[in-house]
Amino acid sequence: MSVEIGSLITRTPGIVGGRPRIAGTRVPVQSVAICYKQGASPEDIAFQYGHLSAAQVYAALTYYHANREEIETAIAEDAELYDRLAREDRLAKQAAQPSTEASAERMPDVNSAVLR
Repeated sequence: MSVEIGSLITRTPGIVGGRPRIAGTRVPVQSVAICYKQGASPEDIAFQYGHLSAAQVYAALTYYHANREEIETAIAEDAELYDRLAREDRLAKQAAQPSTEASAERMPDVNSAVLR
């Protein structure tokens, strides 16, 4: 049985943000591309995911190489979003924790309370 190569990669609005993904999965092409760029072989990537065949991984890599600018843009956008959310989370946690100076200002002076 032959497989139509074009059927291995798909896009669906509402699934992984409408980005290209391996058909029948929620694995975006950019995730496969990131693993590949980190030095993993296609066979290693298929093994890591467990449910992907080598053909699916090679199809994702073919899509990546044929549409490198699109996938690199998606990778950069996700990295930027991650950095922004991490920064906002860090600032929110800092704001929720009283600083030592602010705590000292709010604490009553024990000596003056005893003298009253």
